[in-house]
Amino acid sequence: MHARSVILALILFSCVNLWSRQFCVVIDAGHGGKDAGAVGHVLKLQEKDVNLDISLRLASKIRTAYPDMNVVLTRSTDVFLPLQSRADIVNKNNADLFICIHTNSAETHSARGAETFILGTERMEANLDVAMRENSVMKLEKDYQTTYEGFDPNSIDSYIMFELMQNTYLDQSLRFASMVQGRFTNELKRDDRGVRQAAFWVLLKSACPSVLIETGFISNKDEERYLASDKGKREITEAVFDAFQQYYGGMTSSTDDTPSNTNDGNTTATSSPTPTKEKTKDNKEDANTNKKKIEQNHEPATPKQAQPPSDQQTHYRIQIFASRGLLQENDREFKGLKGCVWEQRGEWYRYMYGDYPTKEEAQKICNSLKDKFPGCFVVEAKN
Repeated sequence: MHARSVILALILFSCVNLWSRQFCVVIDAGHGGKDAGAVGHVLKLQEKDVNLDISLRLASKIRTAYPDMNVVLTRSTDVFLPLQSRADIVNKNNADLFICIHTNSAETHSARGAETFILGTERMEANLDVAMRENSVMKLEKDYQTTYEGFDPNSIDSYIMFELMQNTYLDQSLRFASMVQGRFTNELKRDDRGVRQAAFWVLLKSACPSVLIETGFISNKDEERYLASDKGKREITEAVFDAFQQYYGGMTSSTDDTPSNTNDGNTTATSSPTPTKEKTKDNKEDANTNKKKIEQNHEPATPKQAQPPSDQQTHYRIQIFASRGLLQENDREFKGLKGCVWEQRGEWYRYMYGDYPTKEEAQKICNSLKDKFPGCFVVEAKN
């Protein structure tokens, strides 16, 4: 066979394999076995049991709705599972989404509400107690320092490594987390503790969009009763499932399979829930109105629209954030950074900086922008 024919055949085979590959979601019931997790003060409810119940319900709902989808549970019984093993399951299955189910706890028994975490270091000190509590399970393992590369979950110094990580999946994780949080607050009317970033080992080591959901405070007597009830677990499951359907539907119905950030235009996690359908419609109209005003005044959209490289080579730019509206160059979200360009993806506008011939050059500049834009990352710009 001619060499060119062989290459074309290999490309075709790869594409068919990609198109036919099942979407895989991994659901992780936090804690388990000898690790009970948090324990309630009134009913003595154990976190590991709540997490497992909700995870089993969620897996069942997804399998029923999507029989061809690969739904994997890290544990389906009350067994102890190391953090690294959970991440290994995610990576072994080439997961497209990782959902960790947890239950919160606090010394203050009045603390209440739901919150959803993604990997990151924005306001790391504020969320350090949660990360330390969830990571501390690794100390139950024999020779854990070898398994976790010398990482000490109780040492602040160990968390410096998270400052150096590059989270390729920040946009997708943030999008799904916002959808989950939006369901909790808009439909279940739960107290909104927002979408936050924290340094969770299991998220760091999982190579796909990942979220860790704290479904409620087991340390609060009212929320403990809610989490123990069939009604509470059913409502939480349905909220996460609805968010999953929204996320998955957006991926399969759009040519843009790189979901973007929350509606506030900032890649860092915020406490704003996902907009309702009505708000999304308003945002679209606002964006179109802004664009028409710019065109009517014969002023160029600022920053300028991104153009593909003039040559055939791949170039690299730095995505700093995304928003639902077309912003002006003096908008506070740019934090004084000049020379950005925008690219529209559906209803989203993503803003990028620079144009570099090599990924290494772009990464150096990207690292220098981390102080202002913690969630910035390098993207390819092709002709």
